[in-house]
Amino acid sequence: MNQKEYRVSKPISDVIFEIVVVIFLTTFVIVTLYPVINTVALSFNDGIDAVRGGIYLWPRKLSMKNYKTVFAMQNIWVGAKVTVARTVLATLTSLFANALLAFVVSRKRFLFKSQLSLFWVITMYVNGGMIPVFLLYKNLGLTGTFHVYWIPGMISAFNMLVMRTYMEGIPESLEESAQLDGAGYFTIFKDIISPLCKPVYATIALFIAVWQWNSWFDAMLYNRMKTEYTTLQYELMKLLSSVMQQSGSAENAKNGAATITPITIRSAVTVATMLPIICLYPFLQRYFVTGLTIGGVKE
Repeated sequence: MNQKEYRVSKPISDVIFEIVVVIFLTTFVIVTLYPVINTVALSFNDGIDAVRGGIYLWPRKLSMKNYKTVFAMQNIWVGAKVTVARTVLATLTSLFANALLAFVVSRKRFLFKSQLSLFWVITMYVNGGMIPVFLLYKNLGLTGTFHVYWIPGMISAFNMLVMRTYMEGIPESLEESAQLDGAGYFTIFKDIISPLCKPVYATIALFIAVWQWNSWFDAMLYNRMKTEYTTLQYELMKLLSSVMQQSGSAENAKNGAATITPITIRSAVTVATMLPIICLYPFLQRYFVTGLTIGGVKE
């Protein structure tokens, strides 16, 4: 018996919807990627040639002088060391502190867990203000030191609450069976809870690392006069906000002299500062959606 195959056509409304979605997403990708690609193109373009404009997706006159100039800046290397140090140290200490606090608060037998959670939520919306915080840090001896970058932000209410919600979804039977075997709370946290929380740990670690890497305001506010504690983003901010004179002239260009202009230097510094954190993201991306979704929603 022959069977007839029927081709089911999509309704015209579904076809129109798919076309609109494709056009919207394509436009969104172009709008998102164009500034990045344009910055990379400018960073590899000759400085004097960039003054003419008209550079979009590809350098018109390829040159490495911008990066040579950037890497020759002493403050850039100092800022890179400080930024890497603060990012690694703050990520590890903050992740451990928030995870340990979240584990304590997630235990059902812990007293005042609801009251403490409400207190931490209030701190997300209310703070003492910039001047009181500055005076507090000064009295604590944190201003003018490297420790101001990682100690004040060790505990984050948002990160802790996301971890707590994730841990509350882990079956209690695992903890009870471990207690029957004589395991203490820290052993349970280290050997049972933490291995199951890798997705949310990776998500929070990415949050902390990106925030630390991109932070510049604390360097300007607390360590402005301490060049040994400058950061990459603070140096980039100074370059972007300063009024720089064109470093080359037509006569110098003919003689092969300085061919670096502010816009190309800024582009090179921007690429150099954003590249490491972009390279880090793919390694944590597979945990990102799972950790944020499960940790942010409680049924």
